[in-house]
Amino acid sequence: MGMKRTDKFRADAVRIALTSGLSRRQVASDLGVGLSTLNKWVTAHRDTDVVSRQGTRPCP
Repeated sequence: MGMKRTDKFRADAVRIALTSGLSRRQVASDLGVGLSTLNKWVTAHRDTDVVSRQGTRPCP
């Protein structure tokens, strides 16, 4: 079974994925999570204030 991540870790991962300019694959690898897991977190946080709308860019 996978390791449990805190809500803060997930929110930070989403913020990094959306604002760093790195690919999601690279962010997932750097954080030690699966790409599909990171994508699920991004989708789940899409309508929250994890990242201001001005700081986001369209996802591929």
